[in-house]
Amino acid sequence: MPVISVPEAFDEEELYVDLRSIFGHPLFLKCEGFNFAGSIKLKAAAEMVEAAERAGILTPDSVLIESSSGNLGVALSVLAASKGYRFLCVTDSRCNLATRQLMVALGSQVHNIVEPDPVRGFLGARLDYVRAVCASDDRYVWLNQYINPSNWQAHYHRTAPAIAHQFPRLDVLFVGAGTTGTLMGCARYFREWHRGVQVVAVDSVGSVAFGGPPSRRMLPGLGTSVYPPLLDMSYVDDVVRVEEADTVRACHVLARRGFLFGGSTGTVVSGATSWLTRNGARGDIAVAIAPDLGERYLDTIYHSNWVEALYGPDVLNSADLIAAARPS
Repeated sequence: MPVISVPEAFDEEELYVDLRSIFGHPLFLKCEGFNFAGSIKLKAAAEMVEAAERAGILTPDSVLIESSSGNLGVALSVLAASKGYRFLCVTDSRCNLATRQLMVALGSQVHNIVEPDPVRGFLGARLDYVRAVCASDDRYVWLNQYINPSNWQAHYHRTAPAIAHQFPRLDVLFVGAGTTGTLMGCARYFREWHRGVQVVAVDSVGSVAFGGPPSRRMLPGLGTSVYPPLLDMSYVDDVVRVEEADTVRACHVLARRGFLFGGSTGTVVSGATSWLTRNGARGDIAVAIAPDLGERYLDTIYHSNWVEALYGPDVLNSADLIAAARPS
């Protein structure tokens, strides 16, 4: 059995869910939520913090600061508590209450932005606040997940090799796009691999990452209101955009089978299944990355009043949900 002394020492890499019986497609879901931060962001957080430590940027007097819609904030809260740093997370009103409470429980401070920038949305407003704090006090160290190469390098060195080890005949990989750290790390790795793998990015409708007009997005995690500097489209084979209502439905279909996942996972699964319906070939081996679990979304995605208020009364009455309630 594993015995650890720091929380970042444990991260389950080998757990997959076979979704064929639920969605009818040969799709394996890599579960990244089984660590003490509850999400894939623990990898990027650890890589960025350790790089800053090696460079001498972080000292005992430093205060970490980062903009996050939730999961990276929790991951940095875990690492800050483990390593003895102070941490200020700058988030916004879309961040789940449970996520904010979790960061506070871990000893972090949380600043909640309530007004979006008129052009750059909540992310733009968060970034402006971070820059202002850093300019006012040189103790603050901003790792800046949006441009930090350690963000994608974490997945180049860990996530992608773990998938390649488990699926040496992989054909298609579906990765959600936020900062695009996970996407670019995996895409770069598989571009260099001995076997050709199609890397499909999954984004939320209303995100500007891959072009298109910005629009309201209520679910944290995937999507962005500012073009992601880490993104290099030459490594991406295709893009799927998912409506938030379809994200919610995918989450509830999974929950009806006992798998409670977060919104980012619902988006990736919905995008992957729609892509496979259009493009999948018999015998293809496909993997999708599930960034987190669903407990932090009980007041949003899994709360019927919240869902119906935003997406209408019929969003949870689809044929897919009815079928999911009666597994074969």
